[in-house]
Order: sequence, then C-alpha cells, then structure tokens
Amino acid sequence: MSKFDIKDFKGVIPAVLTVFDKNEEIDEKGMRELISYLIDKGVDGLYLTGSTGEGFTMSSEERKRVVEIVMDENKGRVPVVVHVGAIGTKLSIDLAKHAEEVGADGISSVPPFYWKFNENQIVKYYTEIANSCNLPMIVYNVPLVGLLGMNAIKRLAAIENVKGIKYTALSHYEITQIKDEVGEDFLVYSGADEMAVSGLLAGADGIIGSFYNIMPELFINIKKAVDAKDMDEATRLQKQAVEIIMHCLKLPSFYAGMKSILRWRGINAGYCRSPFENLSEAEEVEFRNSLKKLKETYNISGVDFLDEI
Repeated sequence: MSKFDIKDFKGVIPAVLTVFDKNEEIDEKGMRELISYLIDKGVDGLYLTGSTGEGFTMSSEERKRVVEIVMDENKGRVPVVVHVGAIGTKLSIDLAKHAEEVGADGISSVPPFYWKFNENQIVKYYTEIANSCNLPMIVYNVPLVGLLGMNAIKRLAAIENVKGIKYTALSHYEITQIKDEVGEDFLVYSGADEMAVSGLLAGADGIIGSFYNIMPELFINIKKAVDAKDMDEATRLQKQAVEIIMHCLKLPSFYAGMKSILRWRGINAGYCRSPFENLSEAEEVEFRNSLKKLKETYNISGVDFLDEI
C-alpha cells in the first residue's frame, strides 16, 4: 500500500539510474547503495525504470525486480513513482499492477512509441493503464516520442487517476498554460535538467532529471534559491549545471559518464547495458581530467563530485 499522496511528489526528484554489473545483470547491492546515497543527500522523491534507468533494455521481470529492491531500501522515506511505459499496453498494465502491489506511490509512462500513434490511440493507451490500478498516474511529454498538444493534454488530464504530467521540453510557457487551462491541482514536472530554474519559475511542482544522480546537491540548492527568490544565485547555479551537463553530453553515453563519476566517489553505480557503451579505462582517465579542467575554467564550487576530483 502506498504511503504518500501524489501531491507529496514534489521538489527535486532524480530519474534514477539502474545499476548493472559488468555482466549486465542487476546489481542489488549497488542499487541499494545508490538509493540510500540519493535519499541521504536530501532528494524529495524517486522516479524509477524510465529512460535514465535504461528501462527499455530490461525485461518486465527485471524492471519489477528493480522496483522491489528500491521499495525495500527506501522503506517509506520518500515518495516513489514507477515508470511503466512499454511497447504494448498489456505490458504496461502488468508493470502498473506490480507497482501498486509493492507499495509505490504512483506510476508514469511515456506515450506509446515506435509506430506513429494518433491522439485517440494515445489517450486510449493512458486510459487503459490508468484504469488498471488505483495508483495516480503522471503522463509524459517528451520530444523523443513527439510532444503532445494542449488539446491532448486536456483530454489526458480528464482521465480519472491522471494527476500530472512530466514535461520535458526546452520551452516552458506551456507549463503556465497547463496550470491555467487544466488547473493548479494538476501536477507539472519540468524534465529538462538544463532548464530547472525556468521550469520552477513557470510553476512546475517539481523537477525530474538524470543529472540529479551525480549532483543532487546542486539542484537542491537551485530550488532553494528559487524558493528564496534569489535569482542571482539560482542563475549562477544553473549556469554551472549547464556547463557540467553539456560536457557530459559529449560522451558516447552520458549514462556511462554518470556511472563512472559515482564509482569514483565509492558509490557502486555499476555499468550500462548494451547497446549503451561504457567508458574504457583510458576514456575514464581522459574524462576525469577534462572535468578537472572544466572546474578550473568555470570556477565551479559546491558540486561534491568535482570538489573530490
């Protein structure tokens, strides 16, 4: 049984990496280490088995196992939302029911993908999943599968159990528009790490992102600065975040880069699963040295992993 109301799912929420060992098997010990590290750093919730969690490289049973490990390690400390998106609605429903069984606080899903589905089919997909269990659902607007228009968002918001949207876009006037046209109680989460400040200023209830795995303290401080209306500080911190993110995105796989950074710090974040590439030893050395240079060039401070390099 879930512990939190979906309205508690606010603030700084990492889209959690999934920890695999070198043989690409789920590493339970590492998964537990990562979860406790993030919670101890002060994150406000956890978003599981999405794109950052390499969810689409796993079987349904593996995704369920990750959720079970996290729920056991979390022990009700923060709200947990499970991404249940899959290539077929039946698979998503199975994952949604499992999330409810193990006590998750909500579910989420990307729209149906690969084939080009029309608006009616997308609404049907979300309706069937939302009706399959009693958990509140967060729908997902992301460029990779095609952004939804305001008409589609309104239709989705009218579905019982749909309580919010994860909005990953590089323009944020839509967040204000959603709040105006759907209602203030409809939760909106900004999903672009590079634009956390913009999303919060536009009225987002929370920020969900990949890079919160490696520098949660930076985004927690961004939110504190926005809440305190200290825009000079919020802007300064966001610029630092952007420099780090853009640097990591130069890698063949920024997931591999994040996992390397966490391993350097003694947090067993494991390795990526194929077809994502891991960094070779030589590439890790080069990446580490480049991060040292980045820190010096932009005078970045207060980011734990850079302070420790």
